[in-house]
Amino acid sequence: MEFRLLGTVSVETLTGPLPLGPAKRRSLLAALLLSANTPVSLGRLTECLWDDEPPSQARGVIQGHVSRLRALLAGADAEAYGVELATLGDAYVLRAPETLLDSQRFEELLMLAREQRGPADAVLMFKEALSLWQGPALSGAFAGPPLRVAAHSLEESRLATVEQLSRAYGALGEHHRAAALLTAETAAHPLRESLAAELMLALFRAGRQSEALDRFHRTRRLLADELGIDPGHELADAYALILRGAPGPTGAALPKSAGPSPAAGPSPAAVPPGSGGSPGAGGPSRVTGSGTDAAAPAPPRPPFPAAPPSPAGEPHPVDLLPRAPRGFHGRAAELAALSRSAAGEAPVCLVTGPAGVGKTALALQWAHRNPALFPDGRLFADLRGFSAAGEPALIDVLREFLLALGVSPRRVPESVPAAAALFRSLTSRRRLLVVLDNARDSATVRTLLPGGADCVTLVTSRHRLEGLIASDAARPVPLDTLETDDGTALLAGVLGEERVLAEPVAARRLSELCGGLPLALRVTAARLAGRPRWTLAALAGELADERGRLAYLDVDDTGVAAALRLTVQHLPPGAVHQLARLGHHPGGHYDPYAAAALAGTDPVTARAALEQLAAAHLVTETAPGRWVLHDLVRLYARSLDPASAREALIGVLDHCIATALAAADTAEPGGEPCFVLPEDFRRPSAVQDFADRAEAMRWLATEREDLALTALAAREAGLDDRAWRIILLQWPQMVWRVRDSWSPLLELALESARAEKDAYAESRVLTLLGWVLTEEGRTAEAAALLERSPVLAREAGDPLGEATALVNLAVVQAELGELPIALENCARAVELTREEGDRHTEMLTLQHLARMHLTAHRPQEALDCARTALDLGPEHEEAARRSLLLAVCGEARLALGDEEDGVRLLDRAAQEAERDGYDEGAVRALEALLRVSARTEFRRRHDEALRRLAEES
Repeated sequence: MEFRLLGTVSVETLTGPLPLGPAKRRSLLAALLLSANTPVSLGRLTECLWDDEPPSQARGVIQGHVSRLRALLAGADAEAYGVELATLGDAYVLRAPETLLDSQRFEELLMLAREQRGPADAVLMFKEALSLWQGPALSGAFAGPPLRVAAHSLEESRLATVEQLSRAYGALGEHHRAAALLTAETAAHPLRESLAAELMLALFRAGRQSEALDRFHRTRRLLADELGIDPGHELADAYALILRGAPGPTGAALPKSAGPSPAAGPSPAAVPPGSGGSPGAGGPSRVTGSGTDAAAPAPPRPPFPAAPPSPAGEPHPVDLLPRAPRGFHGRAAELAALSRSAAGEAPVCLVTGPAGVGKTALALQWAHRNPALFPDGRLFADLRGFSAAGEPALIDVLREFLLALGVSPRRVPESVPAAAALFRSLTSRRRLLVVLDNARDSATVRTLLPGGADCVTLVTSRHRLEGLIASDAARPVPLDTLETDDGTALLAGVLGEERVLAEPVAARRLSELCGGLPLALRVTAARLAGRPRWTLAALAGELADERGRLAYLDVDDTGVAAALRLTVQHLPPGAVHQLARLGHHPGGHYDPYAAAALAGTDPVTARAALEQLAAAHLVTETAPGRWVLHDLVRLYARSLDPASAREALIGVLDHCIATALAAADTAEPGGEPCFVLPEDFRRPSAVQDFADRAEAMRWLATEREDLALTALAAREAGLDDRAWRIILLQWPQMVWRVRDSWSPLLELALESARAEKDAYAESRVLTLLGWVLTEEGRTAEAAALLERSPVLAREAGDPLGEATALVNLAVVQAELGELPIALENCARAVELTREEGDRHTEMLTLQHLARMHLTAHRPQEALDCARTALDLGPEHEEAARRSLLLAVCGEARLALGDEEDGVRLLDRAAQEAERDGYDEGAVRALEALLRVSARTEFRRRHDEALRRLAEES
């Protein structure tokens, strides 16, 4: 077990990270870990979890999060690791060995590093300490004021460690490594003067004085523009030392006061490792006296051997980069990730993402921001992996690179292997950036990789290029769509701030309609820029119509559809067919079963096609086995095969029916079938199996939104026979979470049933809708609907449906004070179920009859009914119903004067409900217990169940 604060707040176990849940629970964990083994008061936790005035139920929320966290730790066998989350009065303490906490290990490694006598050992310790960081401290948590302070403190410690590592590199004479490390950090923290000062000295000691001075002037201007201040002592001292040609003692911290007096002479220069200090031509001479060494000033040792002369003679600094992108916005995290990735040895950085997401713009922006990193030049090649013009020949790309490096045209080899070998040889001792844009496959990239350990290769691709990751340790930097604010800023960069600020709501709407895709946003901006009288709101109205959105997002030869077309044309036919059918899915997510139903294939074939689409960034895998399409990709996919829309829709509707039937049968195995299948039902090639009730209920919960969208699409397409069935099959989830706003969906089902003139369907929907309305407290509306339901069931020849309808009607009648007629209807329902021999429905009717006897102050009759019902169902089934029946038994025992047995039965009912996640039942049983018992345990469990219900609603 490991607790992580240096990155996303998490708890890592042997089986993976614990599912901590919402941000506030992570905040609670972070607050406890920051004070590990020390009690943290409720007031302090409240400050950590809320930025402003906490809610009135803050204590209860914190108690709920503590309870859930305690359960998660117990499930991960925390006790075996010496971990305990304890309550101490009005405070909590998380007891854990310090070795399990990454922030504590970080501090321990820093202490060890500072105790090392040799810089090489210190470097190892500092690097190991920094390797513990997985991102900004306390990520994923809601950062209240104390947590923001803690995160800032941790980040300051990390930056100080970076500076110490750079000094240790300097002590080893590895100034190029110090410069690379500091360059990445100064890009992320440009106003931190200590970092800039260290970088200036590292650059100077690496023989790059002009870059060091340029860094000073850039930082000075930035401080003046952003903060209105002059450079501080550290920056000014470093500048003075560099101007005097004396970089100061290598690896030592800069003095905080003013620099040394000119009369003091230059500081001792570093002696390169392995030189032994022996005198040589132009080298330092050593004079020993009084136990001290003094060295004459020497030129700083260059970080690399000089590059060999090219076949043409002198080395050529080259720059083949296209111009920097205009109007670039956002992407701070990705730019920082590129800087981190480029800091290693011979790194290959891989920027991947869908068409139009801005991969090339990001690569060029980063390349233009970091010229000092590549004193020997920057090469660029558009590999046109997704272009209608086709890919350039590799020999042509290599020829361009070799000519740029100074090779005579007559000396460029004619074969690809020979040209690639010469390219690697020429770059082996250079510091170059090689940008390979729009790569389609890994093999092409490998041929063009430079040979130098200090070269950086930056690759962009619409494919994931996993082969390049495996063979060359390429470091992926995935690029997603822009956030709405960044999209709006991009529009403002083209149209001007005034025009966007005049219509801020419309600007945000345009960003949303473009799906955060930079290409779509630029096309939109281009349309508006050429039409100054158009309002942003008017164009947003045009784009809101999905039928013409892609057409509006095309300008000349540039547009979303054109970019997607070039991606799709490189796909195999099976993947294209799958993509075309995905466009017709009314829902938002796909699993292999739904994809197979849409495409008329099987799940294995569908999964393979989805993987190919994901590799091309046309679909995104949001969870294992669950994919989603970007909105603009969905519109394009729909246009690929519009004639197949109805066939694909029927396929996915029947898939939903078949899978929901399997889920309902697994969740409530004793239940009767809700209906017969439609006459033209097309059974899918495969239907998902559910291992147990929990898995089935999880599927129903996860797919709820997509099932609703699918039912709505069926209704709009006139496929009402499918619409009401898809909705009705969600009844196990409706029973489990009855107060979760089901009535609008059931009203849609009622419209479909009535459109079909199907008395059976109408009765079944009315019965379920009436019950939901009753639970929502809309008793009068429920009564009006339920009066008709038993009549329709009799007309349809559905005795079990009539029994269920009578029970639900009886519940409403009892609430309205009509208890005698309610008892009659319940008794009639029991008779119908016995005539049909359906034990499952009989159990349901007896449960309600027992409850009504209890209401009528007939505890013995209630007890007899409940016992009969319990005898009908096996104990491992009907979890919710068993809990309710046990609660009736307990209340009946209390009414008969047997308090001990009554409390025992109610406690058992609550425990069974809690065990199976039936919080509604747990609340009911515990409320009954609290009426006769003041035990703290019952109150605590009652409050926890209520809290869980509130969190899930």
